[in-house]
Amino acid sequence: MPRLAQTDGLTEDQQEILKAVKQFVDEKIIPVAQELEHADEYPTEIVEGLKELGIFGLMIPEEYDGLGESLLTYALCVEEIARGWMSVSGVINTHFIVAYMLMKHGTEEQKRKYLPRMATGEVRGAFSMSEPGLGSDVSAISTKATKQDDGSYSITGSKMWLTNGGSSTLVAVLTKTDEGADSVYKNMTTFLVEKTPGFGETAQGVTVPGKIDKMGYKGIDTTEMVFEGHQISADQILGGEPGKGFAQMMDGVEVGRVNVAARACGLAIRGFELGIAYAQQRETFGKPIAQHQAILFRLAEMATKVETAHQMMVRAARLKDTGQRMDVEAGMAKMLASEYANEVVEDSFRIHGGYGYSKEYEIERLMREVKFMLIGEGTSDIQKMIIGRNMLKDYALKG
Repeated sequence: MPRLAQTDGLTEDQQEILKAVKQFVDEKIIPVAQELEHADEYPTEIVEGLKELGIFGLMIPEEYDGLGESLLTYALCVEEIARGWMSVSGVINTHFIVAYMLMKHGTEEQKRKYLPRMATGEVRGAFSMSEPGLGSDVSAISTKATKQDDGSYSITGSKMWLTNGGSSTLVAVLTKTDEGADSVYKNMTTFLVEKTPGFGETAQGVTVPGKIDKMGYKGIDTTEMVFEGHQISADQILGGEPGKGFAQMMDGVEVGRVNVAARACGLAIRGFELGIAYAQQRETFGKPIAQHQAILFRLAEMATKVETAHQMMVRAARLKDTGQRMDVEAGMAKMLASEYANEVVEDSFRIHGGYGYSKEYEIERLMREVKFMLIGEGTSDIQKMIIGRNMLKDYALKG
């Protein structure tokens, strides 16, 4: 049994879930990933299979018809799914963030309205914070929700980089609202926007123009979303109270960073698997290239990076499961896993030599996919800012 990326202390239930997911990945995802990715085709059959496995409701409490599992279980499942095809893990990522935000911040009415149907995948979630000119500066959002005389709101503005923007039916949207607070961060509100799946006008005043063409992360829909006077009731404010959107979104992003770390770990594992397999098959100078010291050393470094990233991701997930604040640990895990995944996949690409540049080989796809890990849920530079500022607080000089 491979010794890399193993997790100690798992329950029997967790082990059974992971065993089922790994079998699904090996039998249903890896054999078709290349063809679907090159065609930029949505993985409908794979998504239906994930629904049957209960992945869409993995962390949703049992009282809302979910499996009630931990963030650790979810992250380990994501790691395995990303090992098969990273895009598939993206299908459930933003869905999971929206479900998590509802679980932690939603009213009881909102939980009962959405969570049971999210657990089955009937309602599919998307998460919308970024905007065309925004980048990482969340305080600069311009999409505005204006309160009407009857207490409802009208939303106008443009959102960007929505994973599942077309296929989703429920979108958590961060907007500016005038709450009279002295801080811009207390003048933001998260709305739960319902829409139909597809492109074009998907709800009154809501337009999804179409898929954004990307270098990687194909097969799933990444979109823009345009609001032009979308009318929405105050009942659709997450938690029922305006002005709390920023804190709610940051909580969602925190678990999202664990998710991205898990996806990066999955890519690193697959990159290592492909590299070490090819190194034992390809021969030069009368022996497999794995027996050449240069390749052997490269494999050793790759394995160490895979193991380190996995353990950092597991620690962050376990810490979040205890209810403790873990922005530093999530940032560290996300930064390290994404950087190491890029290095491991590139090393595997180098081991493949010229064949790695061919679309016939899986490593070519991984080379394109792994770049997204560097920017998803905050760049490495943003993580460094979060980590560094917290370190200065923790290690501030006394006196």
